[in-house]
Amino acid sequence: MQVIFWAVAVVAFVILELATVGLASIWFALGALCALIAALLGAPLWLQIVWFALISVVTLLLTRPLAKKYINNKTMATNADRVIGRKAVVKERIDELAGTGAVLADGKMWSARTPDGATVEPGAIVTVLEIRGVKLIVEPADKAAEA
Repeated sequence: MQVIFWAVAVVAFVILELATVGLASIWFALGALCALIAALLGAPLWLQIVWFALISVVTLLLTRPLAKKYINNKTMATNADRVIGRKAVVKERIDELAGTGAVLADGKMWSARTPDGATVEPGAIVTVLEIRGVKLIVEPADKAAEA
């Protein structure tokens, strides 16, 4: 029965690993494989569990830093963050309740919101505080200057 359990665990962890983009469960698959071998050799259940935990943790600790460094490190810089701290002009009324708001920042139109839900009228100058998704979080420039 323990052999079946560990065999199913190995298969499940491998399937989970194949279903993800990055390394997610390969360490547990290796741990389950070692526990399966221990079960096939007649080891007691407590030893199988120890092997599973020990191998999983050791392989995770040894390989995770390398995996993070070399896998999925293809982030593409967009330079979008260069608008943070810059001034922008409100082109569409920023109104949290109506779900409207657009500013012209760095020559591009952006959806915009204020951090406190304040309404800002078209033509106002605002300062970009941050980017959340595809929206700029802005506040009136005079308010930013006070802070």
